[in-house]
Amino acid sequence: MGIGLIILAIVLVFWFAMTFNRFVQLKNMIKQAWSDIDVQLKRRHDLIPKLVATVKGYANHEKRTLEQVVEARNACISIPDGKARQDAESALGKGLRQLFALAESYPDLKANQSFLMLQQQISEVEDHIQMARRFYNGAVKIYNVHLESFPSLIVGKLFHYLPAEFFELEAGEGQSPDISFQGDIQ
Repeated sequence: MGIGLIILAIVLVFWFAMTFNRFVQLKNMIKQAWSDIDVQLKRRHDLIPKLVATVKGYANHEKRTLEQVVEARNACISIPDGKARQDAESALGKGLRQLFALAESYPDLKANQSFLMLQQQISEVEDHIQMARRFYNGAVKIYNVHLESFPSLIVGKLFHYLPAEFFELEAGEGQSPDISFQGDIQ
């Protein structure tokens, strides 16, 4: 019976170590996935001042919309992560959609090469943000399932691991902003 207990203890220690190491791996995967999102968000933040400057020359009387986009961008930069960052990024996305809708009123702006180039770049960044969000949410799902599954939940509770939050999108925000002007530009 003594050898059986020793073998059981060895198996339990081995299982405990493997489970703990899996939590470490999953937490690092989530950190890396958030870093991927953050890189794309920073790219978007860097493009916004150029876009606002381009639009400003055509739409001087639309100052409030431009200010809202700049304010939303600055809020996003100042918030490191978490739910508040997600809310700020959602507000920025709404502001960008308003800005592109505003551009519909200015035919010269819609034909401006700088504006068109910035539209394309922002559209690409939005696609990359979506891909990064999917990867992040996939990593969060795997981590949370591991955290809630028996018997690994024992290790999770023992070390006070908490569920990770998904990077949620608001209703209607599941796609890149519509920034193409079909029919006007070939």
